[in-house]
Amino acid sequence: MDLVLDPPRGVAPILLGMTRAEVLAAAPEAWGEPRVLRRPGRNSAKVSWTLDHVGVQALLEGDGTRVTAVELWWPGEGRISGTRVLLEKDEVFTTPAAELFRHAAGRGWTVDTSRPEYPVIPGVSLGFTRHTSQEVERDADGLPAYVTSVLVGDEHYYDYLRQPRG
Repeated sequence: MDLVLDPPRGVAPILLGMTRAEVLAAAPEAWGEPRVLRRPGRNSAKVSWTLDHVGVQALLEGDGTRVTAVELWWPGEGRISGTRVLLEKDEVFTTPAAELFRHAAGRGWTVDTSRPEYPVIPGVSLGFTRHTSQEVERDADGLPAYVTSVLVGDEHYYDYLRQPRG
C-alpha cells in the first residue's frame, strides 16, 4: 500500500478540514478498526490506525471538529513494512534524511533545520521528526539518518515558528 503525501492537503484519503465522521467514512475498510482518542478536558482528538507497522494519525486539534494535520510514523527499529509513505518519488522513511531534504530544496521548498531534530518545510507545510531513543543508524551530527515521522498540515501550520520572539 502507498500513502502519498499531498501537502498542504493531507494524505489521501484523509484530507485536512474533514470532520471526524468524514475521516471514519473515508478510511478504507482494509485499514481496520480505528482508535479514536479524546483527551479529557480538551477538545482535540486523534483518529489512528496502524498499517503494516506504519502509524497513521488524523489530528483534530484546536476545537476538535476538523482535521488540522495528518501524521505518519516510521515502523520502528528492525521492522519492515509493505506500506510506503511517498513524497513525490521519495519514500520518506527509507530515503536518507539529507537526500530527502535536498530533493525538497530542489523543488523550490525552504527546509528549516534550525531545530535539527524537528525540521520543517513551512508554507508547504511538512514537519519531520529525527528523534528516537532506538539504536538506529546516525549521521555525522548524531541524528537518525532517516526521519521517524512526517506531518502534513495546512500552509499556515508552522507559521508560529516565523513569529519574532520577544
